[in-house]
Amino acid sequence: MNEAVISIADHDKIHSLFGAQDEHIRLVRDLVGIDIVFRGNELRLQGDENKIKRGTKIIEELLAIVEKTGKLKKSQVKSVINGETSPEKFSPRIKIQLLDQDRVTRPRTEGQQNYIHMMKKNDLVFCGGPAGSGKTYLAVAMAIQALRKEEVRKIVLVRPAVEAGEKLGFLPGDIVAKVNPYLRPLLDALNEMLDFETVKRYMESDVIEIVPLAFMRGRTLSNTFIILDEGQNTTVTQMKMFLTRMGENSKIVVTGDTTQQDIPDNVKSGMIDAMARLSNVNSIGIVKLTGLDIVRHRLVKAVVEAYENNDN
Repeated sequence: MNEAVISIADHDKIHSLFGAQDEHIRLVRDLVGIDIVFRGNELRLQGDENKIKRGTKIIEELLAIVEKTGKLKKSQVKSVINGETSPEKFSPRIKIQLLDQDRVTRPRTEGQQNYIHMMKKNDLVFCGGPAGSGKTYLAVAMAIQALRKEEVRKIVLVRPAVEAGEKLGFLPGDIVAKVNPYLRPLLDALNEMLDFETVKRYMESDVIEIVPLAFMRGRTLSNTFIILDEGQNTTVTQMKMFLTRMGENSKIVVTGDTTQQDIPDNVKSGMIDAMARLSNVNSIGIVKLTGLDIVRHRLVKAVVEAYENNDN
């Protein structure tokens, strides 16, 4: 059996590395597929040679996080195992405070941190990037923080009602039921950050509004944090209409994956057009996330890379 030995003299580091009831080290053991034995000041990794190499690299990265921050979270362990973060390259310096004082979210990559800085600095931000890179999630989190700080009075979440390559046909129910399938991803992001009763109360009192893009014409939104999700599926005319809804003291964030357009091939994407037209305008930020910023399931990164390589 192959074996690697890592010496750790500092007992505080050992405690942080192992976590409560050894949950951190058990995660490494189970997800990498190696045996880990601790004796004296030595951590012994046993198993397949390639898995031991991977396990050693992961342990060293986790120790680097402990060295920098003095502690280690379960989410950080999962991120390092999935190859999502590297402590040598990135150490988050900012956090997003949600409505519950005990709940915060942080950027998990350098690209995400730049995205948050752009949203803080600019009134209008375009964010393009692959699936799972946190485009919508972080925008919703920033909107909730702005509401908490009373920087805005309302959050409006917008999405074009475009099917992903399928025709759903007639949908039963009232208008809310008809548009629900299109707006569900935004509700999912909200429900991850706020409890169900808070979301329900805010939607009933119109503090949070989720609306199809087609219903935005003629409106002016002041003191509002507005997010347009799936912006790549807008036409040039629709994007112009949407951007001109911005009123006093409002912010707009447009997110989308320009590699996954569901509009006809002969129709130009309003998001791509706007990012080109407005690239040199002050107070407008343009962020392009990459595969390095994907923080969803580790296989999402592999899927995106496989399709990109095939397209190239």
